[in-house]
Formats: sequence, C-alpha cells, structure tokens
Amino acid sequence: MSSAGASGVAGGIHRFVVFGDIVGSGAMGMAEKELHRAAMYTAFDEAYSSVGVEPGTFHQEDRGDGILAALRPDVPPTLMVGRWIDTLYESLREHNTGRDRRLRMRIGMNAGLVVQDRHGLVGRAVDLAARLCDSPPAKRLMTEAPEVDLLVVVSDWLYANVVALGGRYVEPDHYRQVRVRSKETDEAAWFHVPRRTAPPLAGAEGEGEPAPAGERAPAGGSRTGVGPSRGDGPTPRNGVGNRTYTVGGDLVDVHGNTIHGDFTAIDKSARAGEAE
Repeated sequence: MSSAGASGVAGGIHRFVVFGDIVGSGAMGMAEKELHRAAMYTAFDEAYSSVGVEPGTFHQEDRGDGILAALRPDVPPTLMVGRWIDTLYESLREHNTGRDRRLRMRIGMNAGLVVQDRHGLVGRAVDLAARLCDSPPAKRLMTEAPEVDLLVVVSDWLYANVVALGGRYVEPDHYRQVRVRSKETDEAAWFHVPRRTAPPLAGAEGEGEPAPAGERAPAGGSRTGVGPSRGDGPTPRNGVGNRTYTVGGDLVDVHGNTIHGDFTAIDKSARAGEAE
C-alpha cells in the first residue's frame, strides 16, 4: 500500500477522532465485562444515530474495554461536541439506572490529520485523543468523583475552534482547562462533565494545573510565544484599571498588568520615545 494510506491522500485527511474507555474494567469479572461492552457499543450507536452518522460510514476499532473511532471529514464537529455527547450521557444514564455497578466512561476528543491503512488509524490526532482519555488527571477525577458517569476531555485546538463557538447542546462555559502531561505529551486540555457547570477538578489540580477559574486560556495552550487571552490589550497609560494576560513563555514586556503563567522576566522600563 502506498504512503497515502487507505484514504488515498498523502499525509492523511482531517478527521474528528473519538477515544472512549470504560472506567474500572480491570476489576470486573468476565460476565460484567461483556455486559458493559455491549452497553458501551449500544450507547455509541445511539449517539452516532442522533447526529445522522450511519453505521459503516466511519472507522471504528475495538480496544477491549474501549473504542477508537475516526469520522468522515463531512461530519460537522459541532454535532459531536453537542448532541453526540448529550445522547451518550443519556444512554449511559438509562443503562445505569438501578445498577450497583454502573458503566462509567472517559472520552478523549480531538481532530487533525489521520491516516488509515490496513492495520487501522495513525496520526498525532489519534495519539492525543488516546492520551487525553487516559491522562492521569482524567483517571484521578473519575477515581475521586465516583458519582460521575461520563467525563469528556477535548484538545485545546478542538475547544478553541469548535466548543468555544457554542451551538445546540454545546456548553463551552462548563469546561475547565487542565494541563495534561503524559509520555511526550504536554498539552492544555479541556475537561467537561455533562449536566454540570464545572467538572470536579479537586483531584486533578495538583497534576493538571487548571487555568484560573473564569479565565479563557489562549488557543494552543501555555506555550512559548502565546499572546494575551480574550483579545485583551494593554491599558492606556492615562487610563485606569489593569488588563489580565495569560502567558506561557519567554520574555514579556508589560505595564500595569497582572500576569498568570510562567515567565522569565519583566521589563519595567519605558521604551525610548514614549512619554511617561
């Protein structure tokens, strides 16, 4: 097979990636594993059906106690972060009603270039979706919040370009940013528990370094060269009040501002030619 892969496009094509994993499956007996796997597939099928994605029109791989999927490029991502998540939550809630051992899931979501060959899916978009799902903050949250049945973790790119724009069933203000460090991954990610205004991040804070409450970190996470959040600019020298910046690297020259994030120095001197 050529380097273009099964997609026929060199370097892959841009696809929405979902990685789902059942929480606590290692402690289950075989009968319970089979029950939860069946319920997981039913919930995923219902979620896909709710957004008009028909069986056989997307790639899906079984991961034992989880699922990896990549959708066709023409599937609107807003539907996946909106109605798809809501339907999955409702399906899990219905299945779990009256059960002592509930089906609980972590979901990682991302989008990017994906190559599909005869063995499956490959690409950084796939790697990141899996690592967001299996990240230490995500696992810790589900361990310390046993009442949560569904945790969704989306990449910073997906949040900034899809979730933050809103839409039906989309709740951008109910997400919280957490730093995810796993293997070679060091990324900003956004955590969401459906039907809750904020995920219970107490157990993830030490590992994940959440952004300050109420502040939107810049797209791309805390990386070198990141600019101000929310389009804020410097306060005029004859103005009042401060601006807040979220920055992530190197040298920043600011005047009368509050800085959140790592930095190496602050230059308090006035520029040549500027009036004090």
